[in-house]
Amino acid sequence: MLDYPIILQMPPDLQMTDEQFFKFCQINGDLHIETNKFGELLIMSPTGSETGNRNLGIAAKLYFWSEQDGTGIAFSSSTGFTLSTGAKKSPDASWIKLERWNSLSQEQKEKFAPICPDFVLELMSPSDNLKTLQAKMEEYMEEPGVKLGWLIDRKQQKVYIYRPNLSTVKFRKS
Repeated sequence: MLDYPIILQMPPDLQMTDEQFFKFCQINGDLHIETNKFGELLIMSPTGSETGNRNLGIAAKLYFWSEQDGTGIAFSSSTGFTLSTGAKKSPDASWIKLERWNSLSQEQKEKFAPICPDFVLELMSPSDNLKTLQAKMEEYMEEPGVKLGWLIDRKQQKVYIYRPNLSTVKFRKS
């Protein structure tokens, strides 16, 4: 398991199209692959079992809340989104209002949809780097449509709350 993401810088003439990146991710399904707004590839191994279990619990709670609420839909950690900067991200759990989701074509929904979720959640695993995840959360907050982000650091028992154009709020379990 990787202790951090491997970051590969791609020359501009080797940048993948959205379709090529989608295929690249499909044939390398054992890896978690994202890009950032600079076009760099970020390659991470799957999470450990304990983190995976906790992530599933969080995603399940979000899913059941979303089903009951009915105003949007929830997504798992295996869902990729294409941000307005061209970055392709996969939050650990996310939610999008129905009217925003329904504005996309069926073809857009079947790949890495060109939309940033209204709510994004990242659960830090032991192999994650806090600064890398904080940068990812800041990248989300620059996106149109995003309203709220949570970064959960179980090891340090901290939760970082992100909202666009506002300072990050940090809570620590007391």
